[in-house]
Parts: sequence; C-alpha cells; structure tokens
Amino acid sequence: MPEFAGRGDPRRTMELLWGRTPPAARGPAAELTPADVVRAAIAVADEEGLARLTMRRIAERLGRSTMSLYTYVPGKPELLDLMLDAIHAELPTAYDRSGGWRQAAEAFARDQWHLLERHPWSLDVAGGRTPLGPHTLDAYEAQLAVFDGLGLDGVEMTRAVAAVTSFIRGAAQAIHEARTAQQATGLSDDDWWNAHAPLLEEVMDPDWPERHPTATKLQRAQAFDHADRDTDDPIPYLVVVALDAFEYGLARMLDGIAAHIARRGGVPA
Repeated sequence: MPEFAGRGDPRRTMELLWGRTPPAARGPAAELTPADVVRAAIAVADEEGLARLTMRRIAERLGRSTMSLYTYVPGKPELLDLMLDAIHAELPTAYDRSGGWRQAAEAFARDQWHLLERHPWSLDVAGGRTPLGPHTLDAYEAQLAVFDGLGLDGVEMTRAVAAVTSFIRGAAQAIHEARTAQQATGLSDDDWWNAHAPLLEEVMDPDWPERHPTATKLQRAQAFDHADRDTDDPIPYLVVVALDAFEYGLARMLDGIAAHIARRGGVPA
C-alpha cells in the first residue's frame, strides 16, 4: 500500500510549502526551521526508506525531542508534502533547446530519472496528488516549456509531459524493485533462476512450443539473454534488463512524440 501525498491539513501544508507561516516561538526549539526538519526527514528516508520514517527518527537525527518538531510541522502527512517539494528543488528550472527539443526532452527525462534514483522512497508515494509547492511547480514549468512552440496544443503539451514522467516513474520503480530483490528475498537473480528453471522444465507441458510459438522462437534466438553481460558483473541481472528497457523505451517514446509533432506540421526534433 503506497503512501499518499496531500493527506495533511491543506491550509497548513500550503502555508509551509510557500513559507507563509509565522516564525516559531522563542526558546530552544526556535533554533530550528521547518527546512531543517525537512532536510533531516529526507536524509532518514534516503538511508532507511519511507516505512521507517517517523517523527522520532527525525528528532534523533536532529538531537531534539520528538515533541519539539511539532513546533515546525503539524505531523508526518504535511511533512511528506514538504519533502516531495524539497527534492524537486534539485531539478532544473529551464532546459536549453538550442540543440533541439528532443535533446531537451531527453535531458528532462534523465533528470527526473536521477532524482528518483537519489530518493527511491519517493516511489513509495502515489504519484497522482503532487504537492503544489514552488519547487514542484518550477520543475513542471521547465518540463512544459520543452514542448512549447512545437505545434502541439495545450492539452497535448500536458499529455507529453505526463507520458514522459509516467514512463520514467514506471521504469525507475522496476529498477528499484530489481535492486532490492536480493536484500528482500535472500536470493540473487541468478540464484533464483537456477533454482526455478530446472523445475519449470519438469512441469512444463509437452505442447509448450505449439501453445507459445512466439516465445519459443525468441528463446531459440536467445532474445532473453544478455550475451554481452559479464557473468561476474555485480549489477543484478534484472537491473541490467530494466536499464536496457529504460533506454529502449525512452528512445521509442520520444520517437512517437516526434512523429506526432511532424504529423501536426510542427518543429522537427
């Protein structure tokens, strides 16, 4: 079950996101700021995951009492929105299109990808209710501008950004799961396959090739193998597969957007 952004008090959340809250009362706790709490929370989530993020863990990191943190944030729901907006400050606020819109679109996609790699806990937050904070909106403005003036209408521009970001999130999720599989199960990808493949051959129906002619053809052509992969490569096999799928998928997605722009008589890539 994922976490959901936007579950806190809307007014308090928006005031905190936009720095519209009054300063904290005087006293020892006033030495902190909401930004200090957010940075500590992000550090805990980066190191330990979102499931272990608690106000107590954040307080321990800051060397404060748990109750003192409520001087700055009402609770974890509001804090989660602040964390998500804060990491968006790591994204560019503009992309150079002098090398063509496609180069800029690829840069935006890879920046989004690397952001999720740095903060994999953000993949555990449902993506639909994006915090309406300044950093998130700045990043979105930069992404929309990549597709501006290309012959797309407004709805198509928003859909192009949504399509790329959805693809990136899905690909990042697949790689995150592949990277954590061994830790969670105690088996490497190769160990898992070596344990299951012989059993599959035992139980597989004799008419497998007739029932699945396409898969059989591809298997015989070694389409499921990565012949260039070093068997001593420390990168898990499923991560290699997911990375290949990311590169292939990003290129084909941008091909599709470019073809649509061309059909509309717009600017070439």
